[in-house]
Amino acid sequence: MSLSIQNLHAKADDKDILKGVNLSVEKGSVVVIMGPNGSGKSTLANTLAGHPTYEVTEGEIFLDEENITEATPDERAKKGMFLSMQYPPGIDGVTVANFLRLAINAQRGKTQNPLEVHAMLLEKMKDLNIDESFLTRYVNVGMSGGEKKRLEILQMSVLEPTYAILDETDSGLDVDALRIVSDGINRFRNPETGVLLITHYNRILEYVKPDEIHIMMDGKIVKSGGAELAVEIEKVGYDALKKL
Repeated sequence: MSLSIQNLHAKADDKDILKGVNLSVEKGSVVVIMGPNGSGKSTLANTLAGHPTYEVTEGEIFLDEENITEATPDERAKKGMFLSMQYPPGIDGVTVANFLRLAINAQRGKTQNPLEVHAMLLEKMKDLNIDESFLTRYVNVGMSGGEKKRLEILQMSVLEPTYAILDETDSGLDVDALRIVSDGINRFRNPETGVLLITHYNRILEYVKPDEIHIMMDGKIVKSGGAELAVEIEKVGYDALKKL
């Protein structure tokens, strides 16, 4: 069972961005996509999650053999897909506690016991080294980049999706925050879940060991390999691939 992407083409504002992406994220695996700015990485993440800005013009997306190409974002989330956004928006007036409680209720299709949810949140936050005062803050309002990324990982932890798409979740993190985020990804990783990790840099891969690495350029995957590929890119850069 896997998250399978077959010959995926997508566009936004009449501009073709994805130009035939083929990719599979098996359960139990961490698959990494790297590439320079403007290569289509975030477009791929948003298209998989069903963002309405991006139109699939060709190809299909399968979630555990079910075609979800036409599914709405909430339907995809309920089926087990999660997106950690590169730039998560702020929601003024909505506390983290209420946001997560309502998200859990929506995903599970029924109202959960508030006391049980609160206890679960505290347990998850302890695992991620997040202070419980975080629950009273407004979602992504006045938060540092590192705090926003920790909140994304907390959401992933409490919603327990089958497949997590993490769009540059390591961006702008200091060493301590990077370790906490990486630990959250490693805790999530198990034989029943799959991770699609999008990143520019090799440093998070020192903490999260990938099974596969794919390099994306100009809307296509141009090279694939193991962990050694990230090391190669760090040494020679993406420009070297353009010359091949």
